Amino acid sequence: MSTSRDPDRLVLFTDAVVAIAITLLVLPLVDLVPEIKAHGGNATSVITEHRQEIFTFLLSFVVIANFWMGHHRIFEHVRVYTTGVIRLNLLWLLTIVMLPFTTEIIGAFDSSRFVAGLYIGTILVLSICQSALVFMVRGHRELEAPDNPVSYRELVGSLVLTGLTLIAFLLASLVPGINFYAMLLLLLPSVVMRVWRARHPEQPRTHTGAQS
Repeated sequence: MSTSRDPDRLVLFTDAVVAIAITLLVLPLVDLVPEIKAHGGNATSVITEHRQEIFTFLLSFVVIANFWMGHHRIFEHVRVYTTGVIRLNLLWLLTIVMLPFTTEIIGAFDSSRFVAGLYIGTILVLSICQSALVFMVRGHRELEAPDNPVSYRELVGSLVLTGLTLIAFLLASLVPGINFYAMLLLLLPSVVMRVWRARHPEQPRTHTGAQS
């Protein structure tokens, strides 16, 4: 592995892709304006008759923004990158760019187990990729910055989010009537982590070796 691979290039590429994906979210709303105007609608109807599309835009904006911030926190600990990191990061980006597509679906169709499962399943794959990045970097001597290692608390927080997203996906996909209410579980990680931090104070960690 080359130790000259500065992660800044990978982060800048990731930021550019995320910026495009988050911009694509609003384009269907932009397209609504001339469409409604052409059919004789007024400005108020843009909002009142398309609340579902607006809600899904805001929901996906928050989802992408939160995962982007989490990605940046991970790469604060990275000093170089490997081919494995690139591939995993590309898979993370694939799920990010899928979100505008799944957002358009939930904005256009009535809520159902398939629609909710598709959307939450995309978030689940995204969360798995993010947890895998945390796990890959933590304790890896060549990847992790020795003066800024990934804490056990960060690893647990990432796994908690992935676990709750998995439960939300199963509920939305398998239990009739739950659908997008399952996403309320994604509000719980901060609560779970506050309880966990109270019971498990963080201890300083030093490098003892590299993960294989």
